[in-house]
Amino acid sequence: MTNAVGTRAVFGVIVPSTNTVVEHDYWRAGVDGVAFRAGSMYIPRPVMGDESEFEELLVQIRGSIDTAVRDVLTAEPERMVMGMSAETFWGGVEGNRAFEQRIHDRTGLPVTTGASACRAALRTLGVRRISVFSPYQPNADREVHRFFTEAGFDVAEVTGLRCVTAMDIARVDEARVRSVVEEIDGPGVEAIVQVGTNLSFVGIADRMEAELGRPVLAINAATLWHALREHGIEDRVEGYGSLLSEH
Repeated sequence: MTNAVGTRAVFGVIVPSTNTVVEHDYWRAGVDGVAFRAGSMYIPRPVMGDESEFEELLVQIRGSIDTAVRDVLTAEPERMVMGMSAETFWGGVEGNRAFEQRIHDRTGLPVTTGASACRAALRTLGVRRISVFSPYQPNADREVHRFFTEAGFDVAEVTGLRCVTAMDIARVDEARVRSVVEEIDGPGVEAIVQVGTNLSFVGIADRMEAELGRPVLAINAATLWHALREHGIEDRVEGYGSLLSEH
């Protein structure tokens, strides 16, 4: 339901308690009349330094997401936006579909996930061969690769920054991000895709897109774009890449 600050839409946003980037990216876009209400998933042990620790992180997310959804529903949002991404790629295309269905069944609302938003964005941008990077461990990167492959994309490479904690994701600097993009930007790659919502990449992606002359997609830009467009809001946003400025 709309309100005094969300005169056009109120979106419920589900984020891990360790995440400091998603809400910043959404609000900074400055889409007039669109408000965001965050529900936080409590992550008491935010370590992810190896594959087993990463899977334990997902267990914590799965154990706390229902409470976060419950809390955000009290603001009467009109759409649920998943401000966390690894879980939305897990299990490939079918895993993502089942995840979205669970959230929809719980809320009765339309759902935007990182996986579906990236798929829709890449189709809109008209690209097929992609390289992807993440803050994840190899097991999660394999799930990202699986999703994009099943979704019909030619995945040249998926590489992870192997962040040790969930908070470390937000501490990755521009030099490191640029370095990894250079590493994965191989022959024939039509777009670079970043996943991991606590990685601050929206502004860097916008600049690198201009430099490379091809799409560079930040997941927070993709989820914001998907939520807005699916809700019938066509405002263009500068500084968030061609997806939000042109589509």
